[in-house]
Amino acid sequence: MTTPMLLVGLISVSDRAASGVYVDKGLPALQDWLGAALASPWRAETRLIPDEQPLIEKALIDLVDHVGCHLILTTGGTGPAPRDVTPDATLAVAHRVLDGFGEQMRAVSLKYVPTAILSRQVGVTRGKCLILNLPGQPKAIKETLDGVFAAVPYCIDLIGGPYIETHAGVIQAFRPKSAQKPV
Repeated sequence: MTTPMLLVGLISVSDRAASGVYVDKGLPALQDWLGAALASPWRAETRLIPDEQPLIEKALIDLVDHVGCHLILTTGGTGPAPRDVTPDATLAVAHRVLDGFGEQMRAVSLKYVPTAILSRQVGVTRGKCLILNLPGQPKAIKETLDGVFAAVPYCIDLIGGPYIETHAGVIQAFRPKSAQKPV
């Protein structure tokens, strides 16, 4: 029996990158990290959109409800500035909020910068999809994923997604013994 392919939605939220003012670095950073971390087969659906709440909501809904993503990672738009609306859009389409993800993402970032307390990152579910808001800078994306991704595979198990395996040298997925597949 083959394991279903993990479908990952990657959304970079940036007015300037979406309008071509500069090259987006968020999507490549997400793809690089996932490429190194995931041992299971996976495929990404990417979106580069401006900081507009209706556009972010539409992209999230499309990736979950129509494309069938099991995991969505957003990058950018998580601060306190008026144009930072990614968490607002994410909460607007969420079925459940997983407070621990937001708390842990900020705790991880606080090890590096005191301004992490300004972050409004959230983790939520919509249907059988986990959605996480990540910071916008590649270095911060890696630090955050390194700090929270161990819980992601089991979360996806619990909400009905495919069994995800990781490369232990990059990130060791954590599951209780009762949830681990036999070797």
